Amino acid sequence: MDMTPPVGPPLWILAELTYRCPLHCAFCYNPVDFARHDQEISTDDWLRVLQQGRALGAVQCGFSGGEPLLRDDLEVLVAEAHRLGYYTNLLTSGVGLTSRRADALKAAGLDHIQLSFQDSTREINDFLSHTRTFELKERVARLIKDNGWPMVMNVVIHRLNIDHIDRIIEMAADLGAEYLELANAQYYAWAQVNRAHLLPTREQVQRAEDVTNAWRQRLGDKMRVFLVVPDYYESRPKKCMNGWGNVFLTVAPDGTVLPCHTARMLPGLEFPKVGEMTLREIWFESEGFNRYRGSSWMKDPCRDCDEREKDWGGCRCQAYMLAGDPAAADPVCAKSPVHQVVEAAVAKAGSVASSEHPLVFRSADQSRRLQRMF
Repeated sequence: MDMTPPVGPPLWILAELTYRCPLHCAFCYNPVDFARHDQEISTDDWLRVLQQGRALGAVQCGFSGGEPLLRDDLEVLVAEAHRLGYYTNLLTSGVGLTSRRADALKAAGLDHIQLSFQDSTREINDFLSHTRTFELKERVARLIKDNGWPMVMNVVIHRLNIDHIDRIIEMAADLGAEYLELANAQYYAWAQVNRAHLLPTREQVQRAEDVTNAWRQRLGDKMRVFLVVPDYYESRPKKCMNGWGNVFLTVAPDGTVLPCHTARMLPGLEFPKVGEMTLREIWFESEGFNRYRGSSWMKDPCRDCDEREKDWGGCRCQAYMLAGDPAAADPVCAKSPVHQVVEAAVAKAGSVASSEHPLVFRSADQSRRLQRMF
């Protein structure tokens, strides 16, 4: 039986304003072939996206990248989103957030900023981002507090920093963060390229959970700490983006409208661009947004699984990367016929042999090199 839920509006729009970024993180979620998609839509195009999204029913708008502060029109877009009634948030590395721009964004009505760190020390933070940005991030954290925004800190967790999680939480508390997201790397895009270096061991994940729980007890309501366990250490898949085409819509820098950050990698799907169709038409009518809604597309073991309406088969991109079939069960599920590929990766995590190539840092040159390889 098809358990397709009624299609409501997208509640959250992510505006990926640019793929340009001053950082070169080895776990970046931007597509590996981002250099192929170097066009950026205009300010007027983005204003239409915001207007159509709000008319469609979206209530939250995130501005991200790359580094969204590299767009000179960011304040204009935030002001329009605020005027339309969105709750607005900026996802940033902090690079480019000066006092002047902070004042302008405050005046435009920005509701909150999520600031990323790579680690709790200058050495590891700057190594992982391939930049010298640690002191800058500390200054930006204070600037966020001074402007009265909620202090939301994000740290992507992986094998190279997971053992520092105690100090990371302490740093966030010292900087006055109200929310700390310890988001274990999900192995797509650049993190997938570097998985042999980044996937933590099971023991590291368990220690990180124990440390985090101890800090939660210690902090109480002073700071909320969220820890997302890597998919590879779950026996059931997550409901990716709360379900394909269910509540989330992202617009890439070139105007391509997607149901998730990485969906463009999937074969056989067409995703319209802004201007080719309205957001309403794309959301409700486009083949790309309808392909994996509900359960009619499912094959065994998902088709007959009692939990299919809970996880909707898991992640389509992960199924494609690990099973070679975007309609397959997410291989992190213990019921997947190819679950052994995940078990093998976990068994190999942390071994010297797992790092057969150097860490690949995100850059346009590396993006073009990887395009030629694959």
